[in-house]
Amino acid sequence: MARLVLLRHGESQWNLENRFTGWVDVPLSPRGVEEAKNAGDKLKGFTFDRAFTSVLSRANETLRFVLEVIGQTAIPIEKDKALNERMYGELQGLNKAETATKYGDAQVKIWRRSYDVRPPGGESLKDTAERVLPYYDTRIKPCVLKGETILIAAHGNSLRALVMQLEQLSKEQVLELNIPTGAPLLYELDNSGKVLSHRYL
Repeated sequence: MARLVLLRHGESQWNLENRFTGWVDVPLSPRGVEEAKNAGDKLKGFTFDRAFTSVLSRANETLRFVLEVIGQTAIPIEKDKALNERMYGELQGLNKAETATKYGDAQVKIWRRSYDVRPPGGESLKDTAERVLPYYDTRIKPCVLKGETILIAAHGNSLRALVMQLEQLSKEQVLELNIPTGAPLLYELDNSGKVLSHRYL
């Protein structure tokens, strides 16, 4: 049996400021650092074979703090932009509340949570899945099939795309899916990669 832990980065400075972040490389907030360390506390007792992360510093920092807390800084780490947050296009840097006032709450929710509607100049969740899932299938799933224990530190939407596949969620179900910052999500998988159980730690 393989174990796969998905971890959205700790709160970033722009999460704190309620701004659309996307591919902008924003650091963790002080609270985000604490969330990352707390995630490490929850993962004590796990022995990871390897870790995967995006190329964005908020995910890299979160992974670094977790591995320091659990004393596993020497494991192989692979960074790839395939695991980056979705690109929010013209919304990047804008305040979410102000954007909702301008375009309406319903429109902003569609841009943030829907499966196949792109924000202006940006990626939909479907677009994000089209880079996340092939990367998972080619780079991460082979490790799962070997029974390894894997940690993925990434982002709300790159992880939503992966959870959608792992749990076989519909486009309607994924609309309501939100992955909190700094909360390790554990999947146990059989030797074919099928999910046996999942829960937040």
